[in-house]
Amino acid sequence: MTKKNKRYLLITLIYIAFISLGLPDGLLGVAWPEMRTSFSLPLDALGIILIGSTTGYLISSFLNGFFMKKIGVAVLLAVSCLATGSALIAYTLVPWWWLIPLLAVLAGMGGGAIDAALNTYVERNFNEGLMQWLHASFGIGITIGPIIMANAIKCSGSWRTGYIIVGVAQLLLALIFLMTLSLWKVQKDQAEPKAEENKKKKKDFKLLQTITYLPAFLSVILFFLYTGIEMSLGHWIYTLLTESRKISNSTAGFWVSVYWGSFTVGRILAGFLAYKFLSRKIAKYAAALGLFGSVLIALNISQYLSLFGIAVTGLAIAPIFPALISSTSYRVGQEHTANTIGMQISAAGLGGALLPGLAGVLARNFSLELIPLFVSSLFILFLSINYLIKNIKNKERLTKKI
Repeated sequence: MTKKNKRYLLITLIYIAFISLGLPDGLLGVAWPEMRTSFSLPLDALGIILIGSTTGYLISSFLNGFFMKKIGVAVLLAVSCLATGSALIAYTLVPWWWLIPLLAVLAGMGGGAIDAALNTYVERNFNEGLMQWLHASFGIGITIGPIIMANAIKCSGSWRTGYIIVGVAQLLLALIFLMTLSLWKVQKDQAEPKAEENKKKKKDFKLLQTITYLPAFLSVILFFLYTGIEMSLGHWIYTLLTESRKISNSTAGFWVSVYWGSFTVGRILAGFLAYKFLSRKIAKYAAALGLFGSVLIALNISQYLSLFGIAVTGLAIAPIFPALISSTSYRVGQEHTANTIGMQISAAGLGGALLPGLAGVLARNFSLELIPLFVSSLFILFLSINYLIKNIKNKERLTKKI
């Protein structure tokens, strides 16, 4: 195999790996009504699973650099897929509910390691364009996930079938990584000198200085809110449509896929928009459009407008995360950027677990119809904090001029 063909094969494997990373995230929202019935659980118990998976995700992401140095990216990916696949299959076998959140920690560790390892590897060895499409491929996985689960429930009558299918796919991917160990070393020798050179140039503030810097703190909150918005809708749309608005399971599953499909399309388009518009403006206008979509869902004037709101919101939120990452230095300054990005990623993980859990508490104690209102309020808070950061930075610039 020529060097060029090896490179194409490697890129294909990277895309497949990120598609597989998105698959489990797309399963839970559709599986949850059936899962909670089988274990006789309240609506908001979903938050316990999310906390478990987020805990695992944060642990493995934090230790990513250590593991990559010790065992290499290919072995790390193989072990991570093995962990994720085993946990998903184990979901279907355990007789007690309390084991599910514990297995979610293992699944989260696998997912976090795959996410961090691939992002690190691509950043070191490939250009920024490939990084954009990498995140779009995650959207493909999270779009396919609800389709797999909805059809699994329709054909077999059980949520367990969907998890078995995706779990087996993860195990097969682990085997593929082990069979292609040498392939992952193709770019390493060329990339390391550049990475070392970049390290020497960095002169960052200490972490404590960044934590106490108000724009950095507010920037971290933006990520907490963003993933809370994204995952609250992703996890609860299906339940809202089926249990509150009496839409059929198959139709609701389709619209969950539309949400994630719109998200994927938005990520792809964002790669082109980034060449023409400032990232901070993309984030602002995308959030405003997302607010419009969530209000359509909340008002529920008609079924068609509400479903249209789902598609609009999915499309709108897609560019926000990469746009926020790209504009970090604008919000906090170059000296705080490295520390802030690390905190932002951690906050994103926490927001993705805690805020959907809070949405579940509201749904259980009041009404499922509060979920889109809750999401709308998160959008308003996001836009307000974004505006506050802009004002703080403008005042800082005026002070420096004086």
